[in-house]
Amino acid sequence: MIDKIIRLIKVERVDDIPVLLAQVQKMQVPALLDQFFPTHGHWKGELSFGEVVAVWLTFVASQGDHCLSHVQPWVEEHLDTLAASLGKSIRPLDFSDDRLAAMLDGFSEVESWGDFEIALNGVVLRVYELERNRIRIDSTSAKTYAGVSEEGLFQFGHSKDHRPDLPQVKISLSALDPLGLPLTTTVVSGECADDPLYVPEIKRVQQTLGAGGKTYLGDCKRGALQTRAFIAGSGDYYVGPLAGKQMPAEAVEKLLSPIFGGAQRLEQVYHPETETPEQPRLIAEGYEVRVELEAEVDGQPVQWQERRLVVRSVAHAARQAENLDERLRRAMAEIGQLNERKQGKKILDAEELKAAAHQIMERRRVAGMVKIETETTTRQTNKRKYGAREAEIRVESRSTISAQIETQAVEEAKQRLGWRVYATNQGMLALVAVIMAYRGQYLIERCFGRFKGKALSLTPLFLQTERRVEGLIQLLSLALRLLIWVEFVVRRQLDKAQSKVAGLYPGQATRATASPTTELILRAFQGISLTVVEIAGQVRALLSPLSNLHQCLLELLGLSADIYVRLIQHFLKPALNLSEP
Repeated sequence: MIDKIIRLIKVERVDDIPVLLAQVQKMQVPALLDQFFPTHGHWKGELSFGEVVAVWLTFVASQGDHCLSHVQPWVEEHLDTLAASLGKSIRPLDFSDDRLAAMLDGFSEVESWGDFEIALNGVVLRVYELERNRIRIDSTSAKTYAGVSEEGLFQFGHSKDHRPDLPQVKISLSALDPLGLPLTTTVVSGECADDPLYVPEIKRVQQTLGAGGKTYLGDCKRGALQTRAFIAGSGDYYVGPLAGKQMPAEAVEKLLSPIFGGAQRLEQVYHPETETPEQPRLIAEGYEVRVELEAEVDGQPVQWQERRLVVRSVAHAARQAENLDERLRRAMAEIGQLNERKQGKKILDAEELKAAAHQIMERRRVAGMVKIETETTTRQTNKRKYGAREAEIRVESRSTISAQIETQAVEEAKQRLGWRVYATNQGMLALVAVIMAYRGQYLIERCFGRFKGKALSLTPLFLQTERRVEGLIQLLSLALRLLIWVEFVVRRQLDKAQSKVAGLYPGQATRATASPTTELILRAFQGISLTVVEIAGQVRALLSPLSNLHQCLLELLGLSADIYVRLIQHFLKPALNLSEP
């Protein structure tokens, strides 16, 4: 009897869809996309260009999937959730792979995309009152299974994916420190070197944030003289290590000599966040020198003063010392094996043993730290007359090699471990600030990890058209912003309240954290579902109850539970009757 009164129509997974859509709208992504990517008169459906992208970004961030052909089936499975969240009717055909591919072509328009990024950055930075003084810049590569294109994006180059057999594209990215929030994204051909990418990326950042007073952070690739000159000439600052090209071994040795000679005192650097002030944690030691530099930028001479900070990292030196000890151990073992006699193994004389030992030391990078000696012994053997063979005395010689570690040389080598030269044109930046700034380089590497890892799954690229590959990378940069933004908003609220949130870790209900990741936050919403039933001819919806954790996360994100409640209201206003033909 009850089956005739209540009929189950569907059960639809809701999960994190309302959260992601609401966050995309708070960032004003749909409105800005509609402004800079207007559609033509043949555009069909109620959804605008920006709203289609909003749903697309929700799919990418929720599913960790960027395949165009997977979007339409996903939309079909979540039609009511999407329609209720957007307040518009949804056609699955709005998300066909043909339409999405055409939209990627639009994203590849450099001028339109650049204008959109500038506007988006302006909205985000203004609305959330973010500090905009420190920017990190780096690049990565993305492999593709498309063929190499002559003078195109798909080229062989130094692969950061360790796949030199595959063509690749290169992505240059700038991110706001310390969030890691992307500001600009540029796609270039895969064979491009990293060094020339910094100045164009800095120029793009300056279009958004303006020039002057900003600090650009990066690794040693940012240390090219022309890049430093451009930053200094713009009234901005740079901080980062110098590579061997800018600071060769002879120059480093000249800076280290006063230290080893006792003429130069070192400043002790302690971690600024040491939990017990009574026992501060030593992280480095160093000193600084100042040099006057001059270079030409766009035909104009630029002069500036650079501080070079000669720094020895305690942890890095310890790791390198352990590595050196291990290399020495292996070298000694391999040299000892030269004395072994085995069937089929060539017997080496003294000179050959020395040559083999030197090869081992060169390979293990311990030359000059091991002393080797060879010893040759001879033995006479009397051979009796046998048949036609006359009696004779045979003399056999055998050479052996021994090795001994040169303790003094090893100690001198360990003195030179852990040193690095940092450069900055910021006159008042403390030594500890320079060290901690560089140690935050993992923030932009984390962006690339999300870009190419499970979160967004950029690689490998299967698209064959260069414009669409470029457009896809720009789309995923928006999804990356979304992931980082969710994380930032929650962490900032927890920091303001000096609080933590518990229940995010599976199987660890009481484990609390003040720095949850977006992945954990979104996973908490998994399992929320919408059940649509027909009761006495009227269609109604039932929503999984929101837990205390859900309510807490929504509050931290600045969202209301209404983003889920509206799913029920979608079936109440107006009341639908799906039983009619």
